[in-house]
Amino acid sequence: MDSELPLSSTERSRLHRLRERGRSNRAELYAVLDAGLICHLGVVIDGAPVVLPTGYGRSGDTLFLHGSSANRSLISADGQEVCVTVTHLDGLVCARSVFHHSMNYRSAMVFGTARLVTGDEDRLAALRVITEQLVPGRWAATRGPSRKELAATAVLALPLAESSVKVRTGPPGDEEEDYALDVWAGVLPATLMFGPARPDPRLAPDVATPEHIRALAGRARGPAPAPAPATAGAVARLAP
Repeated sequence: MDSELPLSSTERSRLHRLRERGRSNRAELYAVLDAGLICHLGVVIDGAPVVLPTGYGRSGDTLFLHGSSANRSLISADGQEVCVTVTHLDGLVCARSVFHHSMNYRSAMVFGTARLVTGDEDRLAALRVITEQLVPGRWAATRGPSRKELAATAVLALPLAESSVKVRTGPPGDEEEDYALDVWAGVLPATLMFGPARPDPRLAPDVATPEHIRALAGRARGPAPAPAPATAGAVARLAP
């Protein structure tokens, strides 16, 4: 699907609060998803909601999630309406009043009917997408899954047709009269960054750290977008 096409708005995905923080381009949905490492899958099991954190990957307009084939939450999601969320914390926003404290964040919510990926070739392709999402270049550098390992792994596919994106950037938005208060206000930026790689103690001494691992050390993962002026508003809610 064309990344410049707008997101399809439905009653579930339509923003009802702080609509000015909504993003409408599909490219902005892709950007939030591609910068992430962990998503949260919400599914109903026996009438009760369950939220499962798991790794994921995106290919085109499909989100792939994986886990153990014995995981009840993952298996129960097959053919069921689910909700998947991805959130990045970009900063803590300290205002002059408690009410206007907030967060700078990027969040995406995806609704749809999940399906289990079947067939070895399709599952391998999906697992490659997930692996490359976590560590780009890793799939080609490692041994692929054995038949036993593949059987022990479940993969879910979820279309990105029904999604919403919300973003907050910039400084606090205080009440006009509060700007005269002698209270510190500003933003504490937050960034996910990997440290230097730590070799496995059992690694053979002649095995060098590969470039795709060195490339991650000391670099921010999915840095926040450039700040934009903020408007006054209540404490941030990450969900629409």
